[in-house]
Amino acid sequence: MFLNSQPLTTDNAIGNGRVAIAFEYDGRGFHGWQLQKSGVRSVESELARAVSSVADHPVDLVCAGRTDARVHASFQVAHFDTPSVRNLRSWVMGMNTALPDDISVHWAGNGVADFHARFSAVYRRYRYVILNRPVRPGIQRGQVSWTFRPLDVASMHRAAQVLVGEHDFSSFRAAGCQSRTPVRYLERISVTRKGDYVVIDVQANAFLHHMVRNISGALMAVGAGKEPEPWVGEVLASKDRKLAGVTAPPDGLYLVDVGYPDQYGIPRALCGPGFVSPWFTDGENGPIEPTHIHPKQPVSET
Repeated sequence: MFLNSQPLTTDNAIGNGRVAIAFEYDGRGFHGWQLQKSGVRSVESELARAVSSVADHPVDLVCAGRTDARVHASFQVAHFDTPSVRNLRSWVMGMNTALPDDISVHWAGNGVADFHARFSAVYRRYRYVILNRPVRPGIQRGQVSWTFRPLDVASMHRAAQVLVGEHDFSSFRAAGCQSRTPVRYLERISVTRKGDYVVIDVQANAFLHHMVRNISGALMAVGAGKEPEPWVGEVLASKDRKLAGVTAPPDGLYLVDVGYPDQYGIPRALCGPGFVSPWFTDGENGPIEPTHIHPKQPVSET
């Protein structure tokens, strides 16, 4: 989870202001991050309930990036404001005691200066994991995507490189996306095969709604031979979502890293998910420093 170990110490005072937390969750049992109507399970509602039980008052949570229904996170960051003060161990163990088994908090710390979980982030990184074999998964059902059609990974990787850089990603955004602009800076994208698994690893300053899943769906069409490699660039240039093909399933999509300037003291992530990490070197799992950082957006923006 972390690049460096984060011992659960008791000799610190965390709170009386903004508190940041780092956590993971299995998205299969949730209707996404965002608070839903009564009776609909979300990560935000479960986590807010646990944080409130330790802080001893209701809290409002802000996360680094909202995830959709059934999407996972091996590294997610959120913040809340509280007058309460606890030590690191008390925050973490107290929250985990109150949480269901499919969410786990790993760290808490004071949000220094003007820290904001969403707007202080300079990049997000996702991995999309595909099981590529004739037989569907049993044990990993809901944890990986699956396609029985053989995928040409080298072709997918080459096709993906046209997406690197700053572009209008309208072709890869959901119809209901509420972002004010479709322009994003995609730092890097790679497609690799590890046995029967194909991993799409992508980092950008931020992502549009369904952007990773739409990109993954397009690359899978190329890998399966349904579309030629130049087609991805043509779709990008068209700025037309209808031309990009199907949205890949949420199964297999993981938020694996959120990066912040060092001044905020947020621990660096060692990218997951846990069953994928051993397939890569420490360098490949480690943070990738962004080459292009957009100006910080105002905290008042929603």
